[in-house]
Amino acid sequence: MEDRYRAGILTLSDKGSCGEREDESGPLLAEMVAEIATVSRYQVIADDREKIILVLKNWVDDLHLDFILTTGGTGLSPRDVTPQATEAILDYQVSGMAEAMRAASLTKTPRAMLSRALVGVRQQTLIINLPGSPRAARENFEVLLPVIPHALAKLKGDSADCAVGEDL
Repeated sequence: MEDRYRAGILTLSDKGSCGEREDESGPLLAEMVAEIATVSRYQVIADDREKIILVLKNWVDDLHLDFILTTGGTGLSPRDVTPQATEAILDYQVSGMAEAMRAASLTKTPRAMLSRALVGVRQQTLIINLPGSPRAARENFEVLLPVIPHALAKLKGDSADCAVGEDL
């Protein structure tokens, strides 16, 4: 596949960042992303708002990744700051994608309504917050995977009509 998309995977975990816990979600997502992209960056950092902001800005503004998946830090714990950090750097949110993840998750567990995950855009980069558990990260990303290539094409300037070939 020529002109593959370039992705980044950022795992947010206090324990993972200091070697007390192995990151399972990041590598799992890397396997899933391989269908559509090359993982250009992978990093595990602590649940720290300013660090998250710095990495996201670098990956978007300097490295120009096409999309970024974050995993972890989307719940209600005081250390869960991924949505706040993401929101601080977004140009706009893509609420439908976040709503689709929550709706699908609600069919599996009522705890899905506690997710504060965001999806949004900075410049031409799509940023997707995913839960930290491997199972939840996989289930949530599976919901979005079919539309990511189309979303990225649109972000890159594709002017084709979105409804072409779709049953309305």
